[in-house]
Amino acid sequence: MSTQPMALRTARYAISLMFFANGMLLASWAARIPTIQQQLQLDPGPLGIALWGLAVGSLVAFSYVGWLIVHLGSRLTTTIAAIVCCCSLVLPALAPNLPLLWLSLMLLGMGNSVMDVSMNAQAASLEESYRRPIMSSFHGLWSVGALVGASGGSLMAWLNIMPLFHFLLVSGLLLLVVLLASRWLLPTTAKPSEKTPVFARPTKALLGLGIIGFCSFMSEGAMADWSGVYLHRSLGTSAGLAALAFAVYSLAMTVARLLGDSIAKRIGPVLHVRLGGLLAALGLGLALLFQQPILALVGLACVGAGLACMAPLVFSTASRTPNLAPGLALAAVATMSYTGSLVGPPVIGQIAELISLPYALGLLALLGLVIVLLAPTLARAPQLESKAAEVA
Repeated sequence: MSTQPMALRTARYAISLMFFANGMLLASWAARIPTIQQQLQLDPGPLGIALWGLAVGSLVAFSYVGWLIVHLGSRLTTTIAAIVCCCSLVLPALAPNLPLLWLSLMLLGMGNSVMDVSMNAQAASLEESYRRPIMSSFHGLWSVGALVGASGGSLMAWLNIMPLFHFLLVSGLLLLVVLLASRWLLPTTAKPSEKTPVFARPTKALLGLGIIGFCSFMSEGAMADWSGVYLHRSLGTSAGLAALAFAVYSLAMTVARLLGDSIAKRIGPVLHVRLGGLLAALGLGLALLFQQPILALVGLACVGAGLACMAPLVFSTASRTPNLAPGLALAAVATMSYTGSLVGPPVIGQIAELISLPYALGLLALLGLVIVLLAPTLARAPQLESKAAEVA
């Protein structure tokens, strides 16, 4: 680290703050969903409709974020999107009814998706300059931010602090953070005259990366919604123990992401993804086959550790796709990946309704094996060591 120029080290701190802020912001919102639901007196059905606003906003934004990065540069795009995210966090607390809540969440979803892809583009450019894996550390800090946001949100809810005051506090703090960090993001050059498509049509290499991302994100989404339900309803644990399911999964994912760069440097991205997919499949198999609460928690920790570095490795590889602008490639792969997180929870729910929840979750173990089979896709892009040391 000490051998890197000061500008690159400063940029790494700045990008890390952006990832941390994004994770904290989204987790702060998620922690207050029950309170918002109570304030607006929404039944589960209408609440589900409102939450679809996030998904719709995300999908809309993914269609043009690559174009924005090419024409504005990832530095300006990240900064604008971060400001939009911070400001739009307050809107759900101000919404007086379901339609306005939906619109506020759509705006939050759009800002988050643009920030997500553009800050990953910043991270990918910096990774090329370092010429060694550093992407997982950024995603690890996103997870740390999410843990901080979720913990703070839980504390606010326990203290009966109104969501509006909570969101104003978080958005004001994070707005200062992102404005400070934006000064030291990597400088990028906008190319307004360059004729680039709004959305990158997936090449064969991008398609493979997108499928890996889809499988990983589908599993992540399902774990968030169904891991606790599995322990409580299928294994008969207490609600308190069931609540540990996602916490154990998230903690394992955070630790694995913080260690991910050193692992990727030692064994390479292909073997890293292959072992991660295998660990996720085996961990879920352990949780489902033995049906013991403690073994289930161990298995869920394995799933979290196995899936931890899928996103950073896939996004990093996508950014180095030959003959395609990094922002466009990232947007294409991100769209396929995040679609998995949208369809995962409802698909698992429908299969559980038709058969049983353990069998439905068994589908995710098969997705882990799909990841193992597609791991060689990551070898199609140039490796970091072969890239010129330049800041895009």
